Amino acid sequence: MPSINMRSKALSVKGQGVGSCYEEQVELVKSGLSPEFVVTENARGVFDIIHYHTINPTYFIERFFTKRRSIGVGYVHFLPDTLEESLHLPRLIRAILYKYVLSFYNSMDYLVTVNPFMIQRIKDYNITNPEVTCITNYVSEERFPIMQEKDILGVKERYHIPTDRFIVLGVGQLQTRKGVIDFVETAKLCPEVTFVWAGGFSFGRITDGYEQIKQVVDNPPSNVIFTGIVDRTEMPGLYNACDLMFLPSFEELFPMSILEALCCKKPILLRDVPLYENILMSGYLKGKNPVEFASRVHELTSSVENYKNWQDLAWQLHALYLKEATLDKWRMFYRAVSLKQSVPQLSNTKEDSI
Repeated sequence: MPSINMRSKALSVKGQGVGSCYEEQVELVKSGLSPEFVVTENARGVFDIIHYHTINPTYFIERFFTKRRSIGVGYVHFLPDTLEESLHLPRLIRAILYKYVLSFYNSMDYLVTVNPFMIQRIKDYNITNPEVTCITNYVSEERFPIMQEKDILGVKERYHIPTDRFIVLGVGQLQTRKGVIDFVETAKLCPEVTFVWAGGFSFGRITDGYEQIKQVVDNPPSNVIFTGIVDRTEMPGLYNACDLMFLPSFEELFPMSILEALCCKKPILLRDVPLYENILMSGYLKGKNPVEFASRVHELTSSVENYKNWQDLAWQLHALYLKEATLDKWRMFYRAVSLKQSVPQLSNTKEDSI
């Protein structure tokens, strides 16, 4: 039976989505693909497939020695332009890093991205050696269940979240790309609503926008709560404690936070950008700026019927990303890879209408 070795250092940095993606994907295929495949993590030895979830330099060196006897699969969690909007680095270091990222991806036999929107962008970087396919992210319903009201009250007490107000939750690293400033500006336009941001500066001072965002975090509006970095085991409680998940990011691939919120049956409000169209179809609210975001929030707070409609759409959207459907895609992918064949189209598309 073919062997797959997962290689990752994603869990070494807290509060980032790559680590969550790694946990979910490995747990899914370990439990779901046995005994057809033997799946190990960061093991030593010879393997049929080595799946690289992060781009550590030691993995790049390793690839030169394993290329002839192992098939290399790389996960594309970012491209140079997304790094540009995440980290503030000196020009020379930035140029070296970007060249390295592209070289790493080109050293693979296959690449996996989590959003079909990214396939052409990958090709635009002249990453032409590996075959690129899309398998969207997955979140376990067991990890992110719908909680009982008594447990939700305990979460609100722990994080000092009001029990008598509409709660909007933002999730992710505190960086410019995530739209943190627009999150706060939207909160100012909705003084009757409490906004909670779960996440912190995972990469410290090199985070893009650190100084500006730090000033806001240290002196937030009265209706905004910054929790700092939250362990993923605590996140189900925060999703259940909110009424709306709001992520005003300018650039993403497929945030795990969206799937986590959908598991908890929460409506989603996102920035109106093309990257969501093929993966979320018509199942989410959207806006382009704080005024439009605030308008969407007010639409939900002013009508129980409207809120229920968007909650139902979120639950229908969640159904597209259940365990068996995602597991089937990984099974087809690894079967094709093990035989060095072309991978069939595996992603959800706009035609999978909700």
